[in-house]
Amino acid sequence: MSIQQEKIKELVERRAAAKLGGGQKRIDAQHAKGKLTARERLAMLLDEGSFEEFDMFVQHRCTNFGMEKTKYDGDGVVTGMGTIDGRLVYVFAQDFTVNGGSMSETMAQKICKVMDMAVRNGAPFIGINDSGGARI
Repeated sequence: MSIQQEKIKELVERRAAAKLGGGQKRIDAQHAKGKLTARERLAMLLDEGSFEEFDMFVQHRCTNFGMEKTKYDGDGVVTGMGTIDGRLVYVFAQDFTVNGGSMSETMAQKICKVMDMAVRNGAPFIGINDSGGARI
């Protein structure tokens, strides 16, 4: 296998892991409570196949309280753009499976980035909150 093929394989695996957020056990816990995951909510909201995710691999930079030991790609929020009935919208959905959806510095930066994009492009912005609060 070439280096390029290895890198592509690594990227595909990392994307698959990022899409699981905090992992299957936490996804199952959400479902047991009758709740959807962030990605499931966005899939229901947006036109099928229209979602373009931003910053999927962003991770927090916190080193306090042992946080450096638990990093998840996406850092607890799914951000991007898609369409609803063919109209462009920018979105975010907090992912409760990652640290209870709690707000971190990098999560806030991801949300602000997508808000700024919505303003620049004159498109609506939709946020779906599912959080235990802030990581302070």
